[in-house]
Amino acid sequence: MKIASYDIVFQDVPGEVTLSLNLSQCPNRCPGCHSPQLQDDIGYLLDDEMLDNLLESYGHDVTCVCFMGGDCEPEEVMRLADRVHAFGLKTAWYSGKQQLSEYFRFESIDYVKLGPYVATLGPLSSPETNQRMYRSDSGRLIDITDNFKRK
Repeated sequence: MKIASYDIVFQDVPGEVTLSLNLSQCPNRCPGCHSPQLQDDIGYLLDDEMLDNLLESYGHDVTCVCFMGGDCEPEEVMRLADRVHAFGLKTAWYSGKQQLSEYFRFESIDYVKLGPYVATLGPLSSPETNQRMYRSDSGRLIDITDNFKRK
């Protein structure tokens, strides 16, 4: 799995200060994708050493780490999410798939976004969006998509 870029963000996960890891090699190819460069094989290998360095650099400034993508290697997302949890932070996964991966583990991911981007329906903040954001709670998913709607 490769990381193309990263940043600290405030809107990707409601109520969290998030270290957002933009993963490349996205297999979904959503028409109108806002980050089409992430479909390419770009960036650096996101291994334990790189993740640990990022966590040591930003871990005290963030409350959550979000894997933006990773649909090409869901098992690796789960493994790295467990490493983030061991560091004491929450985890999120933005998947472009409609359904949870067969490798999804509730104990590994605190938040998950599901659904491909459909330009006519808009992002999570759109009232018409097809995408859903969930909080994982005791083996079930609670829909928190409304937290993205502008009030």
